[in-house]
Amino acid sequence: MLDLSKKPYYLADEQIQQLQSKVQTMTLDEKIGQLFFVIGQDEDQVDIKEFIKTYRPGGMMYRPAPAEKIKRQLTTAQAASEIPLFFSANLESGGNGIITEGTWFGMPLQIAATDDPEQAYELGNVAGSEASQVGCNMSFSPIVDIDLNFRNPITNTRTFGSDPKRVIQMASAQIKGLEKNGILPVIKHFPGDGVDERDQHLLSTINSLSVDDWMNSYGQIYQTFIDQGISSIMIGHIMLPAWEKQLSPDIKDSELRPASASKRLIDGLLRDELGFNGLTITDATPMIGYNSILSREELLPATINAGIDMILFNKNIDEDYMFIKKAVENGTLKLARVNEAVLRILATKMAHGLFEATMPETLTLNTAEHAKKAATTAKKAVTLVKDRDHLLPLTVNRYPRIRLVVLGDSDDGGFKEGGQVSDLFQKQLETLGFRVTLFDRKRLDFHEIFEEGLAEMKEKFDLALYVANIETASNQTTTRLDWIHLMAADAPWFMKAIPTVFISTANPYHLFDIPAVSTYINTYTGNKESIDAVLRKMTGKEAFEGVSPVDPFCGDFSAKL
Repeated sequence: MLDLSKKPYYLADEQIQQLQSKVQTMTLDEKIGQLFFVIGQDEDQVDIKEFIKTYRPGGMMYRPAPAEKIKRQLTTAQAASEIPLFFSANLESGGNGIITEGTWFGMPLQIAATDDPEQAYELGNVAGSEASQVGCNMSFSPIVDIDLNFRNPITNTRTFGSDPKRVIQMASAQIKGLEKNGILPVIKHFPGDGVDERDQHLLSTINSLSVDDWMNSYGQIYQTFIDQGISSIMIGHIMLPAWEKQLSPDIKDSELRPASASKRLIDGLLRDELGFNGLTITDATPMIGYNSILSREELLPATINAGIDMILFNKNIDEDYMFIKKAVENGTLKLARVNEAVLRILATKMAHGLFEATMPETLTLNTAEHAKKAATTAKKAVTLVKDRDHLLPLTVNRYPRIRLVVLGDSDDGGFKEGGQVSDLFQKQLETLGFRVTLFDRKRLDFHEIFEEGLAEMKEKFDLALYVANIETASNQTTTRLDWIHLMAADAPWFMKAIPTVFISTANPYHLFDIPAVSTYINTYTGNKESIDAVLRKMTGKEAFEGVSPVDPFCGDFSAKL
């Protein structure tokens, strides 16, 4: 029984009666609209006012666009909606999650490497400040997954690391920063990503922990935030077989479901065992990890039946709405269950003041001030993992000629944060007085690849600086080093004879693929502030302060040598 007087709502009797009356007077079409958290609509392609009046969604999620445009679109949509909308974005690493001018403050793993919760608070504060000014009222963050498997291509720098206590500490601080700015946090991805090495954008992934191990890790995290009153949780397309079998010992393997369609994991584990009374939202439902379970016509109603309140994104929106309506009309999905979900949606909106909220009038993003805060975080986070042969500090006298090899630097892959770092490194090194030659992957030298020896190499450069800017991204299966396939032409075969330094601006685990390198540094984030910081530290202008929040050696003793 849904009790709106209790955590996380704490509504008064009068408010509860008001919401119950509202649900009773809503049409079925209006209720179905509330169940959907749709893709943010672009004013250049759609009449947003007509879209809202036609589909009456419960929420919209936007990807980054210019601040003025985002604010205008959100204002138009909110004005057209009879019931206030949730407006959300992935504010995981800063205000850049909603506006293109927004501050890329730092990836969560970078925040964790500072070992300072104040930096996590500022992550939430900076992101929340910039997002709230354009009308955003919800954040699909913090991420409270645990990075247990270094091969996972999705969690990685998006997490606060591999220690559940640090995850709780950092995420709690980030939440406070978001809430200070009126942003409703949504923690994700229940029941927990970071165990499997695959990507639920491509298939249903598996959290293979035992019941006890899960309770002592992910369960501890979710229980903590539920006890603290978190109001919303995003549900992943992630299976948790141990708990489904614990709750239903006779279940067949063929009946196991990812949490986004599992009544056992939502009503059984999350609500009954952990006591969560708040709003549940699926992860994005266009993912193959969702659609590979059942046909979408069966799956959408099964999701609501499982205890999910809102469906994130749509495929064909008319078809998706029809699937829900048809299920209600034929009794597959009971109207009472729909009413419960809608009541929880409206109660969350009321509890967070959305019915009284007005759209912001001014737009003062303070990005210069926020960039200074990001620089403070970068200064505290950059981590020297090893410097076996004491190659640091880099000075013009020791290494006047640097070969710069940049790996990654690609926009390929879904929803990456950064961009290219090659120019930033090259220009700053040259400003410091180094002579830099950038390795050109597109124009390979046949002689160098097949015939060149150490003496010839030493005639050209004194130190090789490798920078890996290989970000996590959706719809990709790995963040591993991928050398040029022709003879691994860009790999440092010479590193035992010519000083070689390796910097990762993203994935912290590259020692797994290059364990013999002498000097290895993690920055976790490829923003300008982190590149400035790592160059100051490499050249001896300031000390390294970062603490590894994961095992950068990937359990390989040889990488420590």
